[in-house]
Amino acid sequence: MEKAFVSWSGGKDCSLSLYRALKDGYDVRYLASMFTEGTGRLYPHHFTPELLISQAEAIGIPLEVTWTSGQEYTNNYIKMLKGFREEGITVAVFGDVSVGNPDALEHRMWVERVCQAAGMRVVLPLWDEDRESIIGDLIDSGFETLIVAADNTNLGKGWLGRKLDNELFEELKLLNASSPDGKVGLYHTLTVDGPIFRKKLEIADKKIIYKECGLYDGKPAVAPFWYLELEDCFLVDKPVLIAESAAGLE
Repeated sequence: MEKAFVSWSGGKDCSLSLYRALKDGYDVRYLASMFTEGTGRLYPHHFTPELLISQAEAIGIPLEVTWTSGQEYTNNYIKMLKGFREEGITVAVFGDVSVGNPDALEHRMWVERVCQAAGMRVVLPLWDEDRESIIGDLIDSGFETLIVAADNTNLGKGWLGRKLDNELFEELKLLNASSPDGKVGLYHTLTVDGPIFRKKLEIADKKIIYKECGLYDGKPAVAPFWYLELEDCFLVDKPVLIAESAAGLE
């Protein structure tokens, strides 16, 4: 059984990638997140380390936290990977989505380059799969995800806090069908429960904020964004059979 880590943002794509990696028999030892030194947040979801550490605790896999500036991002990522490699981890799992993503190939080339530098193999469970299939599988598999960021151009702050369930899925499909270019807008999610979770993550305190620019070293955002500022959270026990099922995926 090959040891692996999963590149972690806390959202739907990395959660489904972790689920598929576990089902495929990988021994996932770490989730890994990069946080910006200037903001103390993970770009672009605006999550704090404390939130993602709690989420990782709910899942039962430790989170590796790495701090970086934009200038040193690649070097620090390779350094993190080499640390994993020293622990016998040979597989890097990324939740990259290629269909409909014009930047996907460029990011994949970067992923393969940094992993090659550390002697690791790349696995992309969602590559070449369309968004409708990915979201459908996410919902059917029992994941609970919340919209925590939404662009102000197409979606707006009314989307914040909504669950990505079948009702919202149908709404997204209608938006896709009615859009001239097939785009529905930009949004980010937080996964709070699902088959990989031993406990459920509950949000205790939050507020809404608006950002005109990007959060990563002053990099401009594609569009102005509304964010849920998640200030506190706690873990809730799940029924024994469900928790045991999640533990059995490892």
